[in-house]
Amino acid sequence: MGTKTIGVAISDPLGYTAQGITTIRRKNKKSDLDELRTICEEYGVETIVVGLPKNMNGSIGPQGESILSFTEHIKKALNLPIQMWDERLTTVAAERAMLEADLSRAKRKKIIDKVAATYILQGYLDRISK
Repeated sequence: MGTKTIGVAISDPLGYTAQGITTIRRKNKKSDLDELRTICEEYGVETIVVGLPKNMNGSIGPQGESILSFTEHIKKALNLPIQMWDERLTTVAAERAMLEADLSRAKRKKIIDKVAATYILQGYLDRISK
C-alpha cells in the first residue's frame, strides 16, 4: 500500500498460492475503501494481509504509521481480520524478478505494486501453512 497505489493479490481457494490481480490507483479514502470492499466481496476474502514497511532496523517510519492508520479505516469499513506482514525488500525482490523476466521499464512500472503484493501474500501463506 503506497501513497499513490495499492497492489492487490488474492490466494487460491486452498490458500497455497498468491496471484496478483490489480493495482488500485488511490483517489481518496472513501473511493479506496469502496474498491477494496468490491474486491473482497467478489473474491470472498476472509482475511486481509497488509504489507507494513519497516526500516531496516525494524522500526516503523512515517509511511508505516500512515499504513497503520489506514488499516484502522479498513477494519471499520470492511469488518474483516487484518494481518500485518513485514514487507521489507519485497519491492526489491519483485523488481529483480521482473528484470530477470526481461520486462521493459514501462511494463515493470505498471505492475510493480501488484507483483510486490503477490510476494507479501505468498510470504504470509507460506508462514501459516507451516
